[in-house]
Amino acid sequence: MNFVDRLFMIFVNVTCLIPLYIFPILGSSQENGNGQAPKEIKAYFLNKTELHLDGLVDEAFWMYIPPSGNFLMQEPKEGGEPTEQTEIRIAYDKQNIYISVICYDSDPEGIKAFQMKRDESLETDDRFRWVFDTFMDKRRAYFFEINPLGLRGDGLISSGQGQTLNQDWDGIWKAWTHIGDFGWSAEIRIPFRSINFDSNSAVWGINFQRTIRRNNEELLWTGHRRNQGLLRPQNAGILTGLVDPSQGLGLEVVPYVITQAGKEYDDENDQFTKDESADFGFDINYNITSQLKASFTYNTDFAQTEVDDRQINLTRFPLRFPEKRDFFLEGSSILQFAPRSGVDPYFSRRIGLVEGVPIPIKYGGRLIGNIGKNNLALIHVRTAEEGELKPENFTVARYRRDFWKESSIGVLYTRRSTDGDSLLGNPVQDRNTLAADLTLSTSEFLGDKVLQFSAFFIGHNPASPFDDSTSLLDRSVRGLRFNFPNQPWSAWVSYREFGDEYDPAVGFNRRNGFKRLQPAINYAPLFEKSKVIREIEWGIYYEYLASLENKLLTENLRFTLGEIRFESGESLGVEINRNFEFLDENFDILGDGSVIVAPGEYVNWSYELEASSASFRKVSGSIGYEAGGFWTGNISTLALGCTLRPAPGINLVGEYNYTKVTAENSGFNTNLFRMNLGLDFTPDISLSSNIQYDDISEVLGTNTRFRWIITPGTDVFFVYNHNWRNNPVLDKRFFTVQQGGALKIVYTYRF
Repeated sequence: MNFVDRLFMIFVNVTCLIPLYIFPILGSSQENGNGQAPKEIKAYFLNKTELHLDGLVDEAFWMYIPPSGNFLMQEPKEGGEPTEQTEIRIAYDKQNIYISVICYDSDPEGIKAFQMKRDESLETDDRFRWVFDTFMDKRRAYFFEINPLGLRGDGLISSGQGQTLNQDWDGIWKAWTHIGDFGWSAEIRIPFRSINFDSNSAVWGINFQRTIRRNNEELLWTGHRRNQGLLRPQNAGILTGLVDPSQGLGLEVVPYVITQAGKEYDDENDQFTKDESADFGFDINYNITSQLKASFTYNTDFAQTEVDDRQINLTRFPLRFPEKRDFFLEGSSILQFAPRSGVDPYFSRRIGLVEGVPIPIKYGGRLIGNIGKNNLALIHVRTAEEGELKPENFTVARYRRDFWKESSIGVLYTRRSTDGDSLLGNPVQDRNTLAADLTLSTSEFLGDKVLQFSAFFIGHNPASPFDDSTSLLDRSVRGLRFNFPNQPWSAWVSYREFGDEYDPAVGFNRRNGFKRLQPAINYAPLFEKSKVIREIEWGIYYEYLASLENKLLTENLRFTLGEIRFESGESLGVEINRNFEFLDENFDILGDGSVIVAPGEYVNWSYELEASSASFRKVSGSIGYEAGGFWTGNISTLALGCTLRPAPGINLVGEYNYTKVTAENSGFNTNLFRMNLGLDFTPDISLSSNIQYDDISEVLGTNTRFRWIITPGTDVFFVYNHNWRNNPVLDKRFFTVQQGGALKIVYTYRF
């Protein structure tokens, strides 16, 4: 039996663990529905009418369209009547879809609007959000949001074991806003070329949400229940009236030019090495159909990508940092594997990044989209040689088949091939990973409850010719999960097994060689009659992690004694934790031999307090304090945050984390400072600076980014990085170790 056949048979055996009764429960409810007709809104054809887009909804054409409204509260009172009214109208021509919205407000002075930078969090502001489920599959959707100042935010929604919103995707669209004595209004234009859709269907899924921030009031056009919401395409309404929208030729060419200069300190030679360069590259995107897009990238550069937030790792396992590069973000909803299961057989940061250091990407290709109920993603990337790192080829393929209303089954394959016979001296061969996942889901369990089940299996071939692991199970992961994500009660339980030699070449993994059982239950009622408390959440979480030989390695028990959300927007939370750890070898906490934990069994208790003020205030803050046992001693952690917003477009955020550790015959303190300064001159022009310092690496770093969106799709970036290192031993106080700047111009041609 070959590798693929063995993998498939094991996956079948895992899914056979599912109780047989769950299939008729999920399957029948998918087909029968709950008898409620979805809400509808119609798009009206412009028919050569020109709209003057300025944010004022006063054109005769808009007045001709009957408005849609009738929002209902999700909070503070589920199903309650809104305190303010909202009107929505939709129009389209061959190239664009247009949305107008009027957000009436009896107290215009109370409108909250601070942010202007693209994709900035709007937890501070009044906002209007909407989604397009362009394939009516109730699994994926495009997400958009604006605020009264014209900020644009967008992303991709994927629905599985929960909802995932990836806001690193940037579409090409435009919004105009206006604030007046009636409240605020907006006109929005989204080109059909910016999104994929089923050209044979005149119906899309659609939903809207409005936030009145001073009241912490969330209003939904449809799907207002707390276990529903905007991010669940399953609860969207219907957009009708679209007839023959066009994507043009479907061809998009995005060239860029970049010039860079910098210097880096060489410790061995005690001197700087300088580097100057100018380069170019391009992306080509072509819509084979309105549902399927092919892309090619040459000489890809990610100089404009923001730096990672620095973290101090006091655990035995690696940290996971999010993907921020545009090329790897599009189609991420299709590539998502077994959501909420904590496994990553494909982790795009393994491509073109080694320990956070960029490796040049020579070229890459991508095919992503849908063919009916079939979801496809294919990526191939070639990296260049960098120092001792040989050029590599990365291939990722994903296929997922949708069935019933919300369920799916799929496979994922990755391949990593390194030129030559060694990578940094380690013999390697082509490393192949094959994975399969199954998701069963319904939103109609017991009427209107959500119930989900998932199972998965991942395996790979030996990492090198000298790998002596003979069992596929040693190089595999398998698991299943039940999820009941409802309100006020929610619960889940998962089981996973990780083989001793599991190490996917294009994936991410923190720990091997264990079995883990994780159940959790939460209760979070709304206090609708209270004028002080909005919600209190109580919960219990348990983790039992044992070796494959059933030796207990880790046990965690967490009690959420109360997470309180107040009507004013403030919050307060208290948790108590019990932790057991078995250590079978020395643990060097700081990696420098200064604090060593000896093998043995350790039981520790800890508690955690968190409090934060309402984010819409001009001055807001947060505090978190955690204390308890830590291996042979104790640990206490203090996290402080403060945000100043003196005027719209100005955001100053400071964060400080202090950790004190005492251990047997030793101990240490750590300090981490982070400051973000944002100056948003307009929704299209922004300047941001990120300053970070920690006393473990003793590196002070700054990342400054200027972005000017000349027109949607045409951007100018200027990025400046400067790092200083503190070395008191050598009597060198904050000397420059790296300095560099880059100017990048990107232009989008659409045909």
